[in-house]
Amino acid sequence: MASKPGILTDWPWTFLGNFKYLVLAPFVGHSIYTYFMSKDESQRDIIYIIILPLLLSRVIHNQIWISLSRYRTARGNNRIVDRSIEFDQVDRESNWDDQIIFNGLIYYIGYLLLEQAHHLPLWRTDGIIIIALLHIGPVEFLYYWLHRALHHHFLYSRYHSHHHSSIATEPITSVIHPFAEHISYFMLFAIPLLTVTLTGTASITAFGGYITYIDFMNNMGHCNFELIPKWIFSMFPPLKYLMYTPSYHSLHHTQFRTNYSLFMPMYDYIYDTLDKSSDILYEKSLEREAEVPDVVHLTHLTTPESIYHLRLGLASLASKPQSSKWYFWLMWPVTLWSIMITWINGHTFIVERNLFKNLKLQTWAIPKYRIQYFMKWQRETINNLIEEAIMEADEKGIKVLSLGLLNQEEKLNSSGELYIRRNPQLKVKVVDGSSLAVAVVLNSIPKGTSQVVFRGRLSKVAYSIALALCQGGIQVVTLDEEEYKRLKTKLTPEAATKLVLSKSYNVSKTWLVGDGLSEDEQLKAPKGTLFIPYSQFPPSKARKDCFYFSTPAMITPKHLENVDSCENWLPRRVMSAWRIAGILHALEGWKEHECGNMMFDIDKVWKASLDHGFCPLTLASAIESNN
Repeated sequence: MASKPGILTDWPWTFLGNFKYLVLAPFVGHSIYTYFMSKDESQRDIIYIIILPLLLSRVIHNQIWISLSRYRTARGNNRIVDRSIEFDQVDRESNWDDQIIFNGLIYYIGYLLLEQAHHLPLWRTDGIIIIALLHIGPVEFLYYWLHRALHHHFLYSRYHSHHHSSIATEPITSVIHPFAEHISYFMLFAIPLLTVTLTGTASITAFGGYITYIDFMNNMGHCNFELIPKWIFSMFPPLKYLMYTPSYHSLHHTQFRTNYSLFMPMYDYIYDTLDKSSDILYEKSLEREAEVPDVVHLTHLTTPESIYHLRLGLASLASKPQSSKWYFWLMWPVTLWSIMITWINGHTFIVERNLFKNLKLQTWAIPKYRIQYFMKWQRETINNLIEEAIMEADEKGIKVLSLGLLNQEEKLNSSGELYIRRNPQLKVKVVDGSSLAVAVVLNSIPKGTSQVVFRGRLSKVAYSIALALCQGGIQVVTLDEEEYKRLKTKLTPEAATKLVLSKSYNVSKTWLVGDGLSEDEQLKAPKGTLFIPYSQFPPSKARKDCFYFSTPAMITPKHLENVDSCENWLPRRVMSAWRIAGILHALEGWKEHECGNMMFDIDKVWKASLDHGFCPLTLASAIESNN
């Protein structure tokens, strides 16, 4: 929102929320009915029905730019601005599709009102030339002066400041303006389209090409990485007056009073508003190499729909805890295509970057889904992918690599020990984060608890929790004889006196649960039971009269920068213990691996996390985030 919002700031359909697309429904329905059901051949016009595919292609075009820009800026090569993107920017820019809806309404209404817009040919050279000339002349010229007017304090505070709230731009930043601004922009871009329509020189190619050109240049100018090679300007020097670059427009967002032009810098040259550092920034951005992080967190895909929740996916979904959406079934072709791409690609990819004080962080993802980790025939392939990522990190000089989710599965690689045995010369420290996960679970148990129930699949973390509880005088109750025997073998004789086998589910209202906790078992727990997971994945919630704590995680400090997405099902600015452990490892300069049977001192790790600003989740915050 602008600092002093003016009239026509909000979009007319804002009150409709996610149902805003319904404003196009009457036109879409009418176009389909007219084309397929009309008996009058003259009313069957391909122009009317292809408006919807045009709008959908614009959505896809924009999304490709979003994903590409986020991937490239995470890598760091050719990045222009180093500032962070946070949740407030994602929320502010979440309505980027409003302008497509607005344009769609105008296209439909324009078609119905203008007889000249009917039955257009595929190609007309004269119309394409007219559009090009009108864009270079009136459109670019008028936009330049409109843009300068919008930077006058009166209009800036009421309208244009909303757009400039984003210093580190993303492609969709290009269309984040109040409704009134979009009206003025559309009036400018309509000049060439309306002219060729009224003069009878319009064509499908001219319309589609001009709209695609506007989207392409808008997205490119705000993508925050430089991609225009120098040889293009060397081959045709006048091009620098006819095409801007991402770094050129980026200066407008950092300096505000320079580089006002739309897509063609010639008017900045003519009216002396060119930023003198434009060429320098352009060359520096081109020369910038990919960033080498200090810490890498290695995760993987979970469900097929998790691609939409990645930072590289849909920004608005990535900024919220992962959950299934009803409209995902409509996107199954895209989901299937992404599964095929990840299957074929077979190489780790960068998901995001962060900055913790002076520590550079990256998250890498294995292109495998959760279900594949439980397929025996996939284990060798997955282990090879993880090992390749570790060796790549070692080669690049990365200090720490933490294993997230099932990448540290005991049955898969003995909590990472497999890679240490294979590569004893590793300099990068491999961390499974078990010690901090144990510490988080122990500190999530309500004060004064004297007895807890253990359920679910036992793991390295589970054994350590049970040992710490028994040594601390808290009784650990198991409901399965086999689990009881396995736990007992891991305890000292003194600690084992606190381990109890019971057949009653009502012994305690504090349950520590791992993978494999069934819904039937949850239904047997007493009312008001607190389920505290020690597993990587949260249990399914079968009870509304019980409380479910988060999987081991902590709230991140404010100086963790560039946080604009959620980690799987965790709420905003909450990070899993396994991921935090890698950061602590680098901050503290610990020289040992933490994998296999290796465990750090739990109290030492917990204190380090608090010292560096990480905060425990409270029961209230965990419940609130799950509602």
